[in-house]
Amino acid sequence: MAGAFAATGDTPEDTTASLKWGSCPKGAAAPRLECATLQVPLDYGKPDGRQIEIAVSRLASDKPEKRRGVLFTNPGGPGAEGLIYPAALAALGMPKDVVDSYDLIGFDPRGAGHSSPVSCDLTPQQQERGAFPAYAHASADVTREAKYARTIAQQCAGSDSAWMLPHTTTANTARDMDRIRAALGESKISYLGASYGTSLGAVYATLFPPHGDRIVLDSSLGPRGYDVGAFRLVAGGMEERFPEFAAFVAGHPEYGLGTTPRQVTAKFFELAKRLDEKPVGGVDGSMFRGRTLDGLYADSLMPDVAKTWQSLDKGEPIPPAAPANAATSMAARLYVICADTRWPTKIGEYQRDVAVDRLLYPKLGGSTANVGPCAFWPHKDFEQPVKVGSRGPSNILLVQNERDPGTPLVGAKKLRWALGQRATMVTADEGGHGVYPFGRNTCANNAVTIFLTTGGRPAHDKTCATEPVT
Repeated sequence: MAGAFAATGDTPEDTTASLKWGSCPKGAAAPRLECATLQVPLDYGKPDGRQIEIAVSRLASDKPEKRRGVLFTNPGGPGAEGLIYPAALAALGMPKDVVDSYDLIGFDPRGAGHSSPVSCDLTPQQQERGAFPAYAHASADVTREAKYARTIAQQCAGSDSAWMLPHTTTANTARDMDRIRAALGESKISYLGASYGTSLGAVYATLFPPHGDRIVLDSSLGPRGYDVGAFRLVAGGMEERFPEFAAFVAGHPEYGLGTTPRQVTAKFFELAKRLDEKPVGGVDGSMFRGRTLDGLYADSLMPDVAKTWQSLDKGEPIPPAAPANAATSMAARLYVICADTRWPTKIGEYQRDVAVDRLLYPKLGGSTANVGPCAFWPHKDFEQPVKVGSRGPSNILLVQNERDPGTPLVGAKKLRWALGQRATMVTADEGGHGVYPFGRNTCANNAVTIFLTTGGRPAHDKTCATEPVT
């Protein structure tokens, strides 16, 4: 059975595996970025059994005298490719002191990108629909969505990569990370993970406490990772963040969407209802809600969201969404979130949750509480989830925006509580998803840079005041 092994110490230190660096595959090439592949066990309960391939990248420090080790990175997801991420971090704002101090390590997690990719045989229409369930206005909508969700689950279970279903988990990705560490010849790794990457980092710190150096978790999920509770919390995150978008739109009357936040909020519900009844160019109410949520992730995205509203209000089609969830990445996302934890299987439970969340979080609750493919996932021989806890060295720094629509503050606080004395948390009085190094709050950013370069952390949890836009 998967997972029938010790939780820690299962990576052989005398491994003969090594990484042979060369050019990176198409789409991941960048100046100074090198790539390699590593064979790892499909099932760590059978380490000598079937192997799969993990793609790894390295942006080596060009200041050997300043180099102190390796910094593993993960951009989130799950299902997101990570090979190009080290180069993106260096090019888009990571402080030079950090880049000089580490070899930045990226990788495509198992099941994604160039690392033994998985499939659910998704059609273009299914890919366009994305990972969010349709917005449920009544119990009948949940029953209808269950038929679609079951279809997706059956496609995944019947795909050519279905043999990876029990093994494409956060815990196994953490074990892959430790294999990479050993192949690099490093006794310890530092880590920078964002969004879902915080769950991966927390699981790694739990499974391999002796091998963690300086661990940064940016915009955190709760200690149970991307489970049904975390998904429902996104609707609350949207409610907390939306007033900033409404104020932005109200301050730009040229959009014609309202001159007060109250009017902009009313326009949201008006458009959502209208698109539920009559989609425009394939965009229905559920897709409109999802596109709006995406635009709340950063202030820089707000003008584009306002223009999208403007077009839809006039009945004009909008360009299709960027293909953030290609077939492989959307499949990998499902493989991970459905395998990591058990989701409710009774339709009645989702109907009750939808009724509650529509009232609490009317903008998105009818979607995030609705049923998805994980309700119908096959769970034979699946490993029990890793329980994140407080045992281990005090070497973790959490950074978090107060009004994060994707990983709301309440989830981050739960992770902080679970980690206990292992962690310190820096909260920024800001909105948006992601703090380091792309966020504008210098107080929070500086805390991460100091930690990664010197090891110094705030003695206690702290809050960074909001900073004016310059």
